Amino acid sequence: MKYAEGNPDELKTKFWKALADSPFLFLQLDGQPDTAVPMSPQLDKDANSAIWFFTHTKSPFRALGPVTATFKGKDHGMYARFGGTLAVETSRARFDQFWNNFVEAWYDGGKTDPDILFLRMDLGDAEIWNGDMGLLSTAKMALGMDVHEDAEEQHVKSTPL
Repeated sequence: MKYAEGNPDELKTKFWKALADSPFLFLQLDGQPDTAVPMSPQLDKDANSAIWFFTHTKSPFRALGPVTATFKGKDHGMYARFGGTLAVETSRARFDQFWNNFVEAWYDGGKTDPDILFLRMDLGDAEIWNGDMGLLSTAKMALGMDVHEDAEEQHVKSTPL
């Protein structure tokens, strides 16, 4: 079985659930690894082609443009790397939708803090790995047996999110 034969729809569903259950991912501007920092994505279950971030106006992300996010789900059950493009989100409805006490803790001036930069990441392709290979594969690894085929079934090399 080859990578492309993994089940992209199944892994995408698992990815979105894992991302919703985890408060952080790493985000970096493409070509600038020193900009990689943990960020809290804001998700809308009905908008599966974008995620949102609150950041500061002095953040390197103010440069906008191509970015890469990396993600590890809880208990090593899901891994993903996905690309996209950062843009300023101007929708006040979206801003209000995602504003909460956890976000407010970062901004002294609350919702009207002049240092808030609200961004939208329009999603591109992703590479997704299912880290939960199951009991049989784990036993095979413990015995030093080949698990390449098992792992390939749990990996989608490229899929649109």
